[in-house]
Amino acid sequence: MLRHRIMRFFEFKSIQSTIAVAFSCLIVVTITVIAWMSYTLSTEAVKKNSRDYTYQLMGQLSSNIDSYMTYMDNISRMVLSSYDIKEYLLKQVYLGASAKEDLKQKISFQLNTVLNTRKDISSILIFGTNGEVIPYNDYIELNPNIVPTEQSWYKKAVEAKGKVVISSSHMQNMILNDYNSVISLSRELNTDVDGEKLGVLLVDLNYSVINDICNKIKLGDRGYVFILDADGNIVYHPDQQLINGNQKKELISQVMNTPGSSFITSEGKNSRIYTIKTSQSTGWKIVGVTYVDELVSNKYELKMYTFVGGIAFLIIAVMLSVILSLRISKPIKQLERSMKEVEKGNFDTQVEIQASDEIGHLSNRFNRMTTEIKELMLQNVKEQETKRKIELQALQAQINPHFLYNTLDSIIWMAEGEKSKEVVLMTAALAKLFRLSISKGQEFISVFHEIEHIKSYLTIQKMRYKSKVDFEINVDPSIYSCKVIKIILQPLVENAIYHGIRNNPGIGKITIGGSRTKDEIILQVSDNGIGMSPEELQGLFQKEQTSSKGSGIGVKNVDLRIKLHCGERYGLRFDSALGRGTTVSVVLPIME
Repeated sequence: MLRHRIMRFFEFKSIQSTIAVAFSCLIVVTITVIAWMSYTLSTEAVKKNSRDYTYQLMGQLSSNIDSYMTYMDNISRMVLSSYDIKEYLLKQVYLGASAKEDLKQKISFQLNTVLNTRKDISSILIFGTNGEVIPYNDYIELNPNIVPTEQSWYKKAVEAKGKVVISSSHMQNMILNDYNSVISLSRELNTDVDGEKLGVLLVDLNYSVINDICNKIKLGDRGYVFILDADGNIVYHPDQQLINGNQKKELISQVMNTPGSSFITSEGKNSRIYTIKTSQSTGWKIVGVTYVDELVSNKYELKMYTFVGGIAFLIIAVMLSVILSLRISKPIKQLERSMKEVEKGNFDTQVEIQASDEIGHLSNRFNRMTTEIKELMLQNVKEQETKRKIELQALQAQINPHFLYNTLDSIIWMAEGEKSKEVVLMTAALAKLFRLSISKGQEFISVFHEIEHIKSYLTIQKMRYKSKVDFEINVDPSIYSCKVIKIILQPLVENAIYHGIRNNPGIGKITIGGSRTKDEIILQVSDNGIGMSPEELQGLFQKEQTSSKGSGIGVKNVDLRIKLHCGERYGLRFDSALGRGTTVSVVLPIME
């Protein structure tokens, strides 16, 4: 109902109104598309500039972090180059207790000096391979529950073979009762001559250093920066507590696997741009996050300009449409008058419009159309005559003299053998077959009567061929009341017996099926005979399939009868292969 109301709303009485509305809609759509494209391009330009700017900031931040880490690396080199440290770790077995303790105090003093000059260093510890530990002062107490050689920073330092290793942020656990968040820098210590491993240097950097460096970067009101190490662990995040408590999540996997330098999330108003810069010295990924809705701030002004421009163009479009409609309507009205003559049955009407535009082309096509209609009417008359001839052939072939002769001969043979029960059964089936074939001269019968007809026919054939032929009927009772063209199954069954089963060793079985789809009825005739080759299937509809042993109607005539009565989309469908039998599907419309 609503659809009809909408359609009536858009129905116009004159060509002028139609053109005016068409032009107006065209302008509105065009302006909308242009505005959308402009807005999209502007937004994309802003996003690109933002990505470039953020990438530069991330590069600067990465450089600052790299510089800081390089400086800390130099400090570690300075500590590891100490002759006293190597002397203590390498020759402490040969030193006396007093000399050993003095050397250890000297090294602790050196480490403590470095620690006091750098507020960003939380602790400096040296772990020897012989189990010795050199702290930065004697007042700290190491955690007895932690084995240094089992820590990841120790193992990675050994694997790095003298190169510096930087860990992600974690809670310090080597010093007892000290729970600061730190970033660990570790490095293996070895001799300069033969590369003998002496131990590992551990420098814990205060987490606040990275926090101070990253907080200097501002990315809008809600933007922020976070850092991932090479394994995807979070080194720094402004909401570290929310991350640790699983109250906030980052797209770490997408950041680690992104081949480019940025990507955009699809989160509506909360869509974000992730800009990624990889540090060359640490391998960390510096990630800047900006919110898309903060980039475009003049959405309202852009919409207003688009609306005002659309109204102005709409007014211009209406004025142009009125002028153009007056010029176009005159020849169209002339064409309309000619069409009314055709409606009255005057197909000799010709439109005389001398123009080279679309109206002129339309008038020429109208003239050709009236001529073709006349030809089609004549063709339709011929097709109706052909249809009547085919129907007449079908009626004439309903009673096949050859089939009748063979059936009566079988009845005589059974009567001579005193098989009275078989005689009665075959005679009753023959009588029922003829009665259904006549069907009071009607061309359409119910599916039920068509099935009864083919059941009588199969009963007779089974009695004639005895154990050579068997049959089964599986038809959905819901289609019994539907109408079909009569005698369409008998030629198919007859074809199956004579060409499929009779020449095949063993018992031949014919199955009659029937079902209903949404808007079609499908009847099927299947046999387990010798089947047909692709060439035989292709030739079925290329020649008349008649035989003195067949029905006289043939496959082609059955298919043609269905198409003449029901349309080209209906008819016969074949599925067959040599040695696999044949299935013929009869596709018909639903006619209650």
